Amino acid sequence: MAINLTKIAKKDLNNIKGLRLGVTNAGIKDNASPDLLVISLPDNCSVAGVFTQNQFCAAPVLIAREHLELKSNIRALIINSGCANAGMGQQGIDDANAVCKSIAKNLGIDHTQVLPFSTGLIMSKLPVEKITKAIPNTLKDFNENNWLKAAESIMTTDTTPKAFSKKINLKERDVTITGISKGSGMIYPNMATMLAFIAVDIKIPTLLLKELISEICGKSFNCISVDGDTSTNDSFMLMSVPSDREFILKKNSNDYQKVKSAIFDVATFLAQSIIRDGEGATKFITIYVNKAFTHKEAKAVGMAIANSPLVKTAFYASDANLGRVLSAIGNSKINDLDLNKIDVYINGILFASAGAISNSFDEIKIESEIKKEEIQLDISLGRGSEEATVWTTDLSHKYIEINSEYRT
Repeated sequence: MAINLTKIAKKDLNNIKGLRLGVTNAGIKDNASPDLLVISLPDNCSVAGVFTQNQFCAAPVLIAREHLELKSNIRALIINSGCANAGMGQQGIDDANAVCKSIAKNLGIDHTQVLPFSTGLIMSKLPVEKITKAIPNTLKDFNENNWLKAAESIMTTDTTPKAFSKKINLKERDVTITGISKGSGMIYPNMATMLAFIAVDIKIPTLLLKELISEICGKSFNCISVDGDTSTNDSFMLMSVPSDREFILKKNSNDYQKVKSAIFDVATFLAQSIIRDGEGATKFITIYVNKAFTHKEAKAVGMAIANSPLVKTAFYASDANLGRVLSAIGNSKINDLDLNKIDVYINGILFASAGAISNSFDEIKIESEIKKEEIQLDISLGRGSEEATVWTTDLSHKYIEINSEYRT
């Protein structure tokens, strides 16, 4: 069960004018749940993406990268769940291209204007015939108000759909940002086994959009970890779908900062939703590292803690064996850490200072805090002014059960 994850209703999600979403069941999954999504974009939109850094990346990742590099006027995205189309060699490439060509034919566009995405079982052949047969049904379902259904269609081991929407007001106009994501396990940047799609209804030039998505991803989707495993299929797409083509977002303006902040809020909500719904998770853990030399250094310390099985199992057991946190900090590969300057808190209670147990350490209070569903670790490195926040889960028996039975 997801940890304190806000349930999103259809009415909570704002439309992006001109962007249509169609959902159907293509029979890819064993159950009758929706498993195929098509997103249609109007002409002259801008699209940017970031993808997995796993070298064994899936065929749809390769094709999507290629189509984006061609600077094609992207007009459609097609996403299937239930099959990752990864580890299939040339067959996977051929299948992803076949799906792109099929949706392109149905929409009257070129196949290079289509971006494919897949999620599900690795080393499983993409059921191309099922997908191509089901595509007309997604087109019949096209609707600007299908965001919640879209979020449901891309789920795999997720227990709940993940979506969020936000509106902000600029001097000249209102701006809407709406997005969906999926992910629950095999979560570790760069990036995680996640798919995320966010759209904004103003004109953002492609180069600026690429800069935006890189910066936003670095402090949202690339700051989460469930199990330290980087997937083959991670993809995060940011789409500019302008309702007013005369208004163009310009960098270094007040409008730019407001829009960037709003997109970041949507991305952060979706990233945290993935952690709150982490496979087998019973606790949502925020790790805030400050007084570091660089953001990269702070993030490295946070991730060392987030990816430690010993730390994660201690939190699952509500065991105040917090020396494991110190050990993880020491394993972060940060040069010349001065242990005498490091302070570590749990939910605001100091438990370690100067590399040793705090003089005020109260195990009863610590045990009370570690039993809570929401836990925050604060680590002060005492060596600079930079900071980073990382979100993670505990590691439970249920995680092992889910992944040991994934194919059965």
